[in-house]
Amino acid sequence: MPIATTENTTENTTENTTAHTIENATNELSDPGDPNDPITSDEWAAQLAATAPGPHTAAVLPTLRAEKLSHTGRIDALKALERHTAWIQAQQADILAALEADAWADGPPAGWDRNTEAAWNFTCEEVACALKLSGTTAARRLEVARELASRYPPTRALLAQGEISYSQAAAVTEACAVLNPEVAEQVEMALLHKLPTMTTGQTRRALAREIVRADPDGAEERHQARKRQRQMVHYPQDDGMAMWGAILPAEQAAAMTAAVDTHAATLPDEGRTLEQKRVDALYDLIVNRTVSSSESSGGRSAAVVQVTVPLDVLIGDTDDPAYLKGYGPITADQARGVAFAEGTVWRRLITHPDTGMLIKTDPTTYKPTAEVERHVIARDAHCSFPTCRMPAHRCDLDHVEPFNHADPAKGGPTTPDNLTTLCRRHHLMKTHHPGWALKRDSESGTTTWTAPTGHTYTNHPHDYR
Repeated sequence: MPIATTENTTENTTENTTAHTIENATNELSDPGDPNDPITSDEWAAQLAATAPGPHTAAVLPTLRAEKLSHTGRIDALKALERHTAWIQAQQADILAALEADAWADGPPAGWDRNTEAAWNFTCEEVACALKLSGTTAARRLEVARELASRYPPTRALLAQGEISYSQAAAVTEACAVLNPEVAEQVEMALLHKLPTMTTGQTRRALAREIVRADPDGAEERHQARKRQRQMVHYPQDDGMAMWGAILPAEQAAAMTAAVDTHAATLPDEGRTLEQKRVDALYDLIVNRTVSSSESSGGRSAAVVQVTVPLDVLIGDTDDPAYLKGYGPITADQARGVAFAEGTVWRRLITHPDTGMLIKTDPTTYKPTAEVERHVIARDAHCSFPTCRMPAHRCDLDHVEPFNHADPAKGGPTTPDNLTTLCRRHHLMKTHHPGWALKRDSESGTTTWTAPTGHTYTNHPHDYR
């Protein structure tokens, strides 16, 4: 019985201490006399989602219990927890950077030369054991921490404020590793204000473009070096399958993908999905298909590789990056190689000088004309749902304001300003789910989605600059 009494006392003391900690934290986060202070769990979730994380906010997190939150409150709670996760990861990065520095405090044993000094650093093994990580993962964590502390303090600050995720911070260090410190800082500063609005994938793509812009010569040198390393890849997989492909220049990969898609469109369905037809088309093109003289002279449908490149880059005045559809930023030399290749067709695109958004108007009909369709696909580049990267050419063209079939003049015109690209999933969600709504700003091209909870999410148009 005394043991049981002791356990109960301990439990009660722990609960009282936790309650006292939460009470102190909530007092520091609010003014007891302010009628707008949060009271309910939902109100606390909303406030914590919008507040920079720290010790006092972390102490309040236990109030965010799922059973006490509405659906809207749970979304806010997720955002609050994610911000605090980033804050904790920033603190962890500081510890890791300090551990890395400790390894060199005493230096290697006497007699070791410079070529073996790195072998003296056993921090990776310590971290791997302490955190139950593989050696590779532990080494990567240490590298990211060291880079954030020494080269990217502004990015580290955004992480500590919960404005970006750890994967975004890691992406900055990884992408910029090929740059000298001055250029790396230039790239970081160019994107710093945009990072809080981006997903990790968008961050990586923006970094790739900015790196090519900031260091065009280096980007071309790295491309040529990687080009010399091109190779076939063939990996066995489970259940009698294999992964087969090649590591090759992006423009060649785009041309091959376009050729496969073109050939797949000629194959009968026979119960096959699009992806199954594409795989079968690839096999057919390589193993079975021979190109006759009539096909090589134009009897076969032309595969299209779309590269968007500014005129000054095209004529060699600057070496800013171009954009290869389906891949992302490529070097100016790659773009010029595609542009001046035999059989290339040029189409003029007019962009806004301030936003970089594609701008143009076309006649209206219910079914978009081919020109309108090309324009909207080129303008949006991807599905306009914020986290979706489905290529625009594989999306539906949807009317933002529904087309008025009874009286087309009354609204919902089939103009680029009222059309956006949506993958089939997000098209169905926007059309049939009563809680989701979409608006598009024709001036900025930004689409704003409103979720059933009332939260809003924005997606910005592709910037052709």
